[in-house]
Formats: sequence, C-alpha cells, structure tokens
Amino acid sequence: MLTAIAALIGSLATRLARLVDRARKLEELLDNPPVKHEEDVHAELLRLRKRGRVVNASMVLLTLAATLIAATVMALFLSDTISTESRLLVPWTFLAGVLCFVFALLFFLFETLLAARSLNFGKRHRRALKQRQSDAEN
Repeated sequence: MLTAIAALIGSLATRLARLVDRARKLEELLDNPPVKHEEDVHAELLRLRKRGRVVNASMVLLTLAATLIAATVMALFLSDTISTESRLLVPWTFLAGVLCFVFALLFFLFETLLAARSLNFGKRHRRALKQRQSDAEN
C-alpha cells in the first residue's frame, strides 16, 4: 500500500508542477498587455487554482494515509516485542489509513474530471469564427 501511495504522490506532484507552470505562463501573459481574451485567461487561472487546491488536498490525504499505515506497522512491531496493548491501535490506524487513501483517490478523480472539463477543444476558435461570420452578415 505504501508503494501505491508513493506512486500516486509522484503522479500528483507532476500534475501540480504542470498546473504551476501553466499558471505562471498565464500570469506572464497578463503582465505584458495587450492581452487578447483577458477574461478567458482569468477564468483559466481560477480553474487552475481550484485544481491545485484539489491536488494539494489529495496529497495531504495521501501523506496522512502513509503516516497511518506506518503507525500500523509500528504498532504491530511493538505489540510483538514490548506490549500487547499497542495491538489495540492496529485496526484503527490501518482503517484510518485506508480511508484517507480512498478519499485521496476520490480527490484525484475529481481533479482529473476538472482537468477534462476545462479542455476547450477549439471552443475559442469556433467562437471567433462565429463572430467573424456574424460580422460578415451585418
């Protein structure tokens, strides 16, 4: 499970880096006027911020999951070597770790859906084409 958590953290870190790079590029664009479609740039920055928050929340949950799984391993070790009372922690730390992992996966799914929803697939170009056609008719 720790390997899966580490792999997912790596994947999320890459996604977060891409979000940051894209946001920096858009902010540089805004710093050098004139900017075509400035409202679209601001809207994309808001979407990137939201996605970044979801990625960060997922990473927090994954880190917490890894910590709880590690606590489970330590409790198992301690219960076999020092005290059997620490065995009482095992189901709680493990279940909490799995629960954090599941929520992190749900956040990852949510962020992926947000990313897919933000794809334009030429929407801006279609809008400009419609505007030109409308102007030509008038």
